[in-house]
Amino acid sequence: MKKIYITLGSLIVVFALTLATIQQSVASAVSKNSGDSDVVSTASEQNKAGNGFGRVLGAPFRALSRIFGRKKSGQHAHNVTEKDIKKFESAQVTRINDARSAAPAAPTGAGSAKEHLERGRDLINAGYLNEAIAELSLAASIDAQLSESHNLLGVAYQGKGLPQLARTSFEMALKIDKNNPQILNNLGYLLYFNGDYSGAMERLKKAARLAPDDARILNNLALAQSQLGKFDEAYKNFARAGGEINGKVNMAKRLELAGRRDEAVKYYEAARLQAEAEQKANPTAQAITVVMEVENGLVTFASIKNHRQGLEGYEASALRLARQRHYPANKTGQEFVVVRVNPPPAS
Repeated sequence: MKKIYITLGSLIVVFALTLATIQQSVASAVSKNSGDSDVVSTASEQNKAGNGFGRVLGAPFRALSRIFGRKKSGQHAHNVTEKDIKKFESAQVTRINDARSAAPAAPTGAGSAKEHLERGRDLINAGYLNEAIAELSLAASIDAQLSESHNLLGVAYQGKGLPQLARTSFEMALKIDKNNPQILNNLGYLLYFNGDYSGAMERLKKAARLAPDDARILNNLALAQSQLGKFDEAYKNFARAGGEINGKVNMAKRLELAGRRDEAVKYYEAARLQAEAEQKANPTAQAITVVMEVENGLVTFASIKNHRQGLEGYEASALRLARQRHYPANKTGQEFVVVRVNPPPAS
């Protein structure tokens, strides 16, 4: 009996030392992970991890129960293998971001060039320019011949205030797709915005030949021409872009900015007289002035400048038409347009 007690005592001591070593290892692991307060496991992963430790710690107790004659529980002791360890170490984690720090995930190599391109486009529209540049750069590295990834990179760089990188990207896009009017328009507007009016006019003229009905291109071309003093040509393109009345108003604004106030007054007066003449010729039509907020070339908000009682139907039509307008991809700010709305045909 004395030998048995010594053997059991030794076994208990060994078990206690083993349990203490395991607990210390667990405590150390928990302590090490607790310092990274920004990374937490998901609930399901925590349960899996907890059950794994439970099996490890439970094995010695089940061994003792067999020695002391307890009944088997039907569960078998779990031996920890290298496979188990790797599985635990590779468990997914969820990074928690609050509303102030929420941002798109960093791009990975997964996905096609077009998928990265579309994510980049969405990020530009959402205002995440750094993240957009990362996605679009990845798209361009996967498929160097995808012209739109270079084009959108130019838009993102321009939005970041990096004109040289933007120009390089637009020119790379044009090497791949030299007759794309929208890329020509983007490069033309970049050159205009940075004071190269001749270079802008060259690209925008070509874009206008390729897309003669695109109001954005025509409007940008008119801006470049007016900066070069080509006011007659500028007026024609302003009128093509937005109609005669809007053309005259825009021309008047450009002349006023150029210090040619007397000529500007003439265009303002001509616009007023034409509006009155059109009103007399079609008394049921209404000229509605719409104020728009533009962000990255898209109309994000539109409102009626001077609401008039009884013209709600006309104003709704004017708002709908105004929201359909498009501007250069890097255009952000306030714009206004005069929309002439005819009444719906009699039923």
